[in-house]
Amino acid sequence: MLRRSSVFAAEVMEVFDRSPTDKELVSQSKVLCRDYIHSRLHREHWLRCDELEYLRPNVYRNVARQLNITIASESIVSDAFLAVAAEIFSTGVTWGKIVSLYAVAGALAVDCVRHGHPAMVHTIVDCMGEFVRKSLVSWLKRRGGWADITKCVVNTDPSFRSHWLVAAACACGHYLKAVVFYLLREK
Repeated sequence: MLRRSSVFAAEVMEVFDRSPTDKELVSQSKVLCRDYIHSRLHREHWLRCDELEYLRPNVYRNVARQLNITIASESIVSDAFLAVAAEIFSTGVTWGKIVSLYAVAGALAVDCVRHGHPAMVHTIVDCMGEFVRKSLVSWLKRRGGWADITKCVVNTDPSFRSHWLVAAACACGHYLKAVVFYLLREK
């Protein structure tokens, strides 16, 4: 999936010789989210998951249960997703945290489909777009858009890979903290 998204980001940047607009960045984030969720829903086996999910399968599975929410309501799903997103990014933005947020979106989409609410996938994609618009557009613009993630995905230098994995592990910690804060907020 990351390779496919990297190719998409590179193609987008080839088309535009200028910095992407806010609207383009939000649209691209939604396409990336839709593509990621699609790949997540169509995997043959859970053991063939992405590296981040492989490192922390208990974090990126059964997200709805971890958040103690029912997924029958769009407002509950969107509020929970946006609360988790806000908590993940409460200490700043990194590519590792962005990847983690996409993994959360994918896991939540899987929960929605498993529980008979496939239409909620659109809600998650829209929430991703809303969060990117409100919280990530400026950061993405400073980096020239989504193509900057290719530096994280394509680079094969072992020291860089270790750094990315450390960032991803920290993002997992932020996700767990977000779950706890969300649950405490509800009580």
